[in-house]
Amino acid sequence: MIVWGYRTKLFQLVLATFLCGRCGRPAAHAVLKRVTKFTLFFLPLFPISVKYLTQCTHCGAQNRITREQADQVVAQQQGHPQPPQAHSQPQVPQQQAAPQQPYRGQ
Repeated sequence: MIVWGYRTKLFQLVLATFLCGRCGRPAAHAVLKRVTKFTLFFLPLFPISVKYLTQCTHCGAQNRITREQADQVVAQQQGHPQPPQAHSQPQVPQQQAAPQQPYRGQ
């Protein structure tokens, strides 16, 4: 009998302050790396997928980002700005605040 499956681990790269698109607050966001590995007899062998995301520490909203964006945020937080690349990518993940609805108290 062969036992196989997969295992996912999260690694926190840095904490950075962004404007959250869900709660609309400037809050700390954890930049995370999610790695899923194939396992055989409960031993992780090789990665199946690697994804990068940000998670708001205030409301818990998660947004996927590219590896390049994650690398840029990590470099900025560590004080090592990267030179601009040939194609234009945002320096940090852009998150838009949700439109504010007027309060209509009862």
